[in-house]
Amino acid sequence: MKINSPLQAYEHLPKTNCGDCGEPTCMAFASHLIDRSRNVGDCPPLTGVEFKDNYDTLTDLLAPEIREVTIGTGDHAITIGGDDVLYRHKLTFFNKTAFAYEVCDTMDEDELVSQVNKIQNFSKFYIGDFLTLDAVAVRCLSGDADQFANAVRTVMETTDLPLILCSLDATVLDAALEVASSRRPLIYAATTDNWREVAGLVLTYHVPVVLSAPGDLDTLKSLALTFASIGIRDLVLDPGTSPTEGLRDSFENFLKIRRAGIEGQTDIAYPLMAVPMTAWAELDGVSAAYWESVLVSIFTIRYGDIMIMHSTEPYSLLPELHIRDTVYTDPRKPVMVDSGVFEIGSPSRNSPVFITTNFALTYYTVESDISSNDIDCHLCVVDTDGIGVEAAVAGGQLTAGKIKEAFDSAGFDVREKTDHGTVILPGLAARLQGDVEDATGLDVMIGPPDSGRIPQWLESKWEK
Repeated sequence: MKINSPLQAYEHLPKTNCGDCGEPTCMAFASHLIDRSRNVGDCPPLTGVEFKDNYDTLTDLLAPEIREVTIGTGDHAITIGGDDVLYRHKLTFFNKTAFAYEVCDTMDEDELVSQVNKIQNFSKFYIGDFLTLDAVAVRCLSGDADQFANAVRTVMETTDLPLILCSLDATVLDAALEVASSRRPLIYAATTDNWREVAGLVLTYHVPVVLSAPGDLDTLKSLALTFASIGIRDLVLDPGTSPTEGLRDSFENFLKIRRAGIEGQTDIAYPLMAVPMTAWAELDGVSAAYWESVLVSIFTIRYGDIMIMHSTEPYSLLPELHIRDTVYTDPRKPVMVDSGVFEIGSPSRNSPVFITTNFALTYYTVESDISSNDIDCHLCVVDTDGIGVEAAVAGGQLTAGKIKEAFDSAGFDVREKTDHGTVILPGLAARLQGDVEDATGLDVMIGPPDSGRIPQWLESKWEK
């Protein structure tokens, strides 16, 4: 992105404040262009003949420094790349690192289908969202083109996830692309030995391709320039992923390429592929799975856009998915849920009424602790701009007025809905007790500071 402020984008807009885009002013629309929540094409006047030059200029200025590459089709397509910054606090990272897990053409059909289903069906609920896997990498271990094509066909019949076709033999890749090109797979990989044949396949089937030159950045750049010169731009660069002794060099190569791309060297400004699966070439069992997860963590942070992994065991998947979710959570926006008064279980008129904030991690922790212990209650979620209890009390986002407003907005009259007329404040908000009693006219009890202690608290305090 060659501009980084709404004012710079505004200079290229019609400045009519027509509202056709759905925003009240052109400046408001410009701010959404910068944070990528809106596209240039969302401005109807810009798409007309009168402002064509403005449209072209703004499109070029807003294009990310690192080229975006789309793999797959339909609802399951994934986009990688698209970064504008080296550090997410400067803007944010937009396209999550894509996680692909391998299968191979030497598996029998039942094993192949079982593994693909394991990949596509994996799902872990985490802070209001489901963590899932993104793609299937089909590796050719047999060296047989027909066998590989049949394996790819079986995978396609089993899942709609995007595919990565892995072989250094152009003949093998050609056989697979005859079957799978309509799904826009990523092919892995073009090297100094096979680049002519692979380039021909890319031009024929119009698919993205990985360029691989492990540990040799000059060769990798040369390959990128060569492919770009013949019109192939949907490129992914693989600078090599060494699991142990060469890890430092691999890490530094990723840094060098990404820094150069962000700083304007367009000839290598492409998404990067890491292959943590290489850990299994040197190790085995839990040690290999451990080092694979280490590599995933490292290159999720710096700066892998897509990865190929082997282990699908939960002890590998969960840390990998959690760190990706953390890195790609926008640091400028608190993670929050809707406010309101919600039923947990089947509350009666004698059930407790708890209060918490709308910080997602707080809400889902409290909700989980309550529901997992089969506690029937009402939970009042106060809008604190996505801030947790203790910080919201200190910063003034959680106040007696906000609590009263939450009940009023939800139309929940505690005295009318319950026989006890009591609400329960979190222990970390104990100092608000008197203010809440004055503002709401309700009885207020102080609950535990940790929602995990709610069951014991109810036994000792509420039932008495």
